[in-house]
Amino acid sequence: MSNENTMQELLDQYDVKTIKKGDILEGTIISVDSKGANVNINYAFDGFISRDEISTKEVNPTEELKEGDKVRVIVLSPNDGEGYVLLSRKSLLIKEEKEALKAVLKAEREDIKDAFDNDKEITVQVKEEIKGGLLCAYGKTRVFLPGSLISRTRVNAKDFVGDELVVKIIELDFKNNKVVASRKVIEEAEYKKMEEKNWNSLKEGEKITGTVKNTTKFGAFVEVLPGVQGLIHINDLAWEKVKRVEDVVKKGDTVEVFIGSVDKENKRLSLVLKDNLQEPWTLYGPEIKVGGVFEGTVRKLAKFGAFVEIFKGVEGLVHLSEITDDVIKDPAEALHTGDKAKVKVLSIDVENKKLSLSIKDAAEKSKEYVQYVDSSEDDVTLGDMFKDLFK
Repeated sequence: MSNENTMQELLDQYDVKTIKKGDILEGTIISVDSKGANVNINYAFDGFISRDEISTKEVNPTEELKEGDKVRVIVLSPNDGEGYVLLSRKSLLIKEEKEALKAVLKAEREDIKDAFDNDKEITVQVKEEIKGGLLCAYGKTRVFLPGSLISRTRVNAKDFVGDELVVKIIELDFKNNKVVASRKVIEEAEYKKMEEKNWNSLKEGEKITGTVKNTTKFGAFVEVLPGVQGLIHINDLAWEKVKRVEDVVKKGDTVEVFIGSVDKENKRLSLVLKDNLQEPWTLYGPEIKVGGVFEGTVRKLAKFGAFVEIFKGVEGLVHLSEITDDVIKDPAEALHTGDKAKVKVLSIDVENKKLSLSIKDAAEKSKEYVQYVDSSEDDVTLGDMFKDLFK
């Protein structure tokens, strides 16, 4: 065989291109022992991977590799002085991991930027509680969730560690590694949507159950649906006069109310606790007739007369001139608040729910009845009383 043929065979068998440090090659494991592995890299010289360069972890070479395995390696030195090309599998793994991580981080940043630019939601993993809030992660990317933006309600930040949370990115500056998220903004939007739906569901006149959230001098605020509160004015708590709201309802009470008026645009709702079916004039009106006499209670005195309640929630005015036949300048000369008094109905104004009453006429009617009874008794004789005994 000529030298020319021998050289050609050598060229055909091996890749004689120059190998330099940093080149990435693919080879086949020839042999493995505790010191390392010999590798056929299709080159004039075999390669060698030392024990320390086989893996990113501490391993036994014979447990990690075996004869015939295909491996990708990076050249550390084209010639170690002993006829081998020094190779590293570990360095290539580290490099590939870095490149993979770089690709992942790039993709994650693209996701985050897309979410920020287009107001989209992303899911993060809560890693730990730190000063001011929660440290979260979107894959490998750090995300900060301030304590004030965890929820629209008061919460304990520690309770969320380990959880997955859906958030929106509200601040983004990759150059300064600043990625700030908010969960509160999502809750606020959901709450507003629910609130809008609840307001649209309200209908005037309907009965609804609610909870008293607060009381004031002028009424009580009641939550009838999540996000919907209405006011029961003090005059709408009961048909009778209410001096203190707390005499009728207290904070925390569950009440059934009627929807009065609904102002969806300004989010104002009026409620009524008193039942229209129990309206005093509706209940007692048919019993009240002109000329009728009732026993009532003096509720209030004024310079021009006295207000007397004849049924619960129904009262009328006894004018100063109708209190007594005696000449008086002030109702207090003859009456006191809380006094019981018989009154006669002089007139009825159903539309305005007003009564005109008279105490002196009621007293006169009572005198007439007594006189009638007395006179009737005077006219009865013994014969009339015992006439049936002598039949």
